[in-house]
Amino acid sequence: MGAADLLRGVDRAAFAVAFALRLREEGIAIGLPAIETFTLALSSGEAETLSKLYWLARVSLIRRQPDVVIFDRVFAAVFDDVVLRLDPNSRRRAMSPEAEARWAQLPAPTTVQDDEPGAGLPWATLPKPTETTEADADEAEIMVPERLPSRLEALGDVPFDQLDPEDLALLGDWFAQALSHWPTRRSRRMVTHPAGRTVSLRPTLAAARRTGWEPIELVRTRPQRRPRRVVMLSDISQSMQPYAAAYLHLMRASVIATDAEVFAFATSLTRLTPVLRHRSVAEAIKQAEQAVTDRFGGTRIATNLHTLLHSRHGGLTRGAIVIIASDGWDSDDPADLAAGMARLRRLAHRVIWMNPRAAAPGYAPLVGAMAAALPYCDALVPAHTLRTMADVLAAITRAH
Repeated sequence: MGAADLLRGVDRAAFAVAFALRLREEGIAIGLPAIETFTLALSSGEAETLSKLYWLARVSLIRRQPDVVIFDRVFAAVFDDVVLRLDPNSRRRAMSPEAEARWAQLPAPTTVQDDEPGAGLPWATLPKPTETTEADADEAEIMVPERLPSRLEALGDVPFDQLDPEDLALLGDWFAQALSHWPTRRSRRMVTHPAGRTVSLRPTLAAARRTGWEPIELVRTRPQRRPRRVVMLSDISQSMQPYAAAYLHLMRASVIATDAEVFAFATSLTRLTPVLRHRSVAEAIKQAEQAVTDRFGGTRIATNLHTLLHSRHGGLTRGAIVIIASDGWDSDDPADLAAGMARLRRLAHRVIWMNPRAAAPGYAPLVGAMAAALPYCDALVPAHTLRTMADVLAAITRAH
């Protein structure tokens, strides 16, 4: 049967999508642009024969040589044994008497039945039957085709402790892209801008030389905006081991994309800013792990916070966005942590606490350290998956 008879009265877009879904089920990766190209090719009227239809589909949908064998098998299964006639009543426009006579001459179905599973044209094929037991018959759900998301989107709800090194590398790239829009602060430097509220006298007088010393063109200025500094402290104790690798990627992205200072702490404080500036992601993470000698041990949040504030890097927290990543389990006195957080809150522009356990159902900050630090935090955000990290970045970008 020719392609002209096979596709007569058929929605080309529906046919293209259904045929692409058949190929996807066999393992061929086909994107939406390829399906759109195939639909436009069918609409051009070039599919006059089955051979032309084959080449239109193959050129539009296949990109890899190993997929040709699978494509030939699916195309043969779809079109070689098709003997169904299309219903003329489904046509959008009435048929002419000549076309009606030619329609009547088409052979009737002989070997394939309309209600036979797996038979017929691709857009009219019933789903493959699945075996169900009596036990789960009441819990059976209606399955509908779902468009496969990208790999990064598929990792949205996967906990960080279940990610492999390749997934963590994708996570780091996403962090670097998401940090491109960073909150800014007002600086003392003035820049020329047409929407400025201040008239700069010297440039205005210089421009008046060209107009007979009449200040016709006013040069306006406004304060220049600069990226706000970020200071991040990440807990790498034993209780935070499942999240340490993901937080290291976030710290490296902050160092590369913004003016950030990053520290890791367990029982002591370690500055990781220099080692995380390495261009190689793997080398930066490796050097950071070697620099921290007390990782996966105990936790002393209050002691390390006081160490930072009284060190030569303590001034970096002034006017900065301070991010503390910890589950709040601390061996120090909660009163010491409350005193350190109170001083940090006076210095910092905004304090954000990332707690991966805050997403647990029924979570309440009742632990001594977490309860002592919470009154001095501007936001408490769970950070155990990629989707919750998006909420963390949203909280950061709101800190203008």
